[in-house]
Amino acid sequence: MEKDSIIVLSGGMDSVTLLHQERGRIALAVTFDYGSNHNARETECARCQCALLGIEHIVVPLMFMKHYFRSSLLSGADDIPEGHYADENMKSTVVPFRNGIMLSVACGLAESRGLRHVMIANHGGDHAIYPDCRRPFIEAMGEAMRQGTYDGVDIIAPFTDITKARIAAIGHQLGVDYALTYSCYKGGERHCGRCGTCVERREAFALAGIPDPTVYEQ
Repeated sequence: MEKDSIIVLSGGMDSVTLLHQERGRIALAVTFDYGSNHNARETECARCQCALLGIEHIVVPLMFMKHYFRSSLLSGADDIPEGHYADENMKSTVVPFRNGIMLSVACGLAESRGLRHVMIANHGGDHAIYPDCRRPFIEAMGEAMRQGTYDGVDIIAPFTDITKARIAAIGHQLGVDYALTYSCYKGGERHCGRCGTCVERREAFALAGIPDPTVYEQ
């Protein structure tokens, strides 16, 4: 299979699953260091997964986001709200236009390397609070990328309309070691088990009916 794609790889469950699912066509994985609480732990997982699959991995710094953007994801673990994504206070974790910025950089990288597609693992569970994870945004951004590149670089986002539980089931079938992924918004040595992404992670494994290898604080 032709290596025609770049993937935006955080090191979390969703992007790691997509990495394994599309490993045959991914030429490059890019992780963005934008100063979030959990960037360092996610990045280590991303490196590990790429090493396992023999896929080139790079880290691109976007620290201006930490310096100038407002989000509890950028201001320290103590500011991260606890509870379910459906709770109103979870909107504080939104990093403004994060996916738009990352997709723009990934698009430039793709065209620079002669690649035709940018892969991203946004999914249905993100839609409630993250505008740049929804289908209308992904479609509009994909059209902007096609119009703005000579080779018509586009977006592949196969998880847009499916749940995290479904993603976990796909990864389980692929043999993904989810112990080598990281999600917690607080960024601690162990997953806190209380923030929105930890709650969603627990639910995903439970609903998929597969073992959860995550070590939680509680």
